[in-house]
Amino acid sequence: MTDKKTALVISAHAADFVWRCGGAIALHQEKGYEVTVACLSYGERGESAKLWKQEGMTLERVKEARREEASNAATALGVNDIRFLDLGDYPLRLDRDAQEQMVDIIREVQPKWMMSHSKWDPYNTDHMNTTQFALECRMIAQAWGHNPGQKVLGAPQLYLFEPHQTEQMEWKPNVFLDITPVWDKKRAAIECMQGQEHLWDFYTNVAENRGNHFRRNSGGQAGGRNCRYAEGFQMIFPQTVDELA
Repeated sequence: MTDKKTALVISAHAADFVWRCGGAIALHQEKGYEVTVACLSYGERGESAKLWKQEGMTLERVKEARREEASNAATALGVNDIRFLDLGDYPLRLDRDAQEQMVDIIREVQPKWMMSHSKWDPYNTDHMNTTQFALECRMIAQAWGHNPGQKVLGAPQLYLFEPHQTEQMEWKPNVFLDITPVWDKKRAAIECMQGQEHLWDFYTNVAENRGNHFRRNSGGQAGGRNCRYAEGFQMIFPQTVDELA
């Protein structure tokens, strides 16, 4: 039996993990976790408008640029294991082959926890389809009859990270994570995403707002813990505890 601490982030596009859970990734890397990031696509069609506006741009050049940005961002967050499945985007092609590939990754990584998108996103169906995909792959990875002989998955929590237009997505955070100690790493990762510079300050503001929510929910003016930057998450599965806090 191993004591290795691992986690898995399933990101629809190559930049999603940066905006939405870069702080959680960097923080847990510092805590001794090995966080694997699986990017299902590069976001080459739908989330690369700045690149496509350049004269003579091609699909392969966009993919190369997005891969480089995401790889640099992963390095800034301390990630050693980032994987690009290149399944296409707008729409993502989440077929049986993709499912088999992701289940193999889940079983290989044996994550203590997983992360993916909100369950509902009418503005970008790639996102919500990714979460359904993550849930199905998690389920298959737990099945003893799937590829007998592989180590089956336990029951890792699936955290849903914050969508872009929160109020429209039926996403309600029930976990706030203080990322103040690693904010500089997250901001550095954000600035690696040169193709989406318009989102840099937006997600800085989101982190500041969630820091306010952390302070209020940790005791507010009656003794709440100081927190400047935080990320919010929604848990899918119940927690199992020995003591209520």
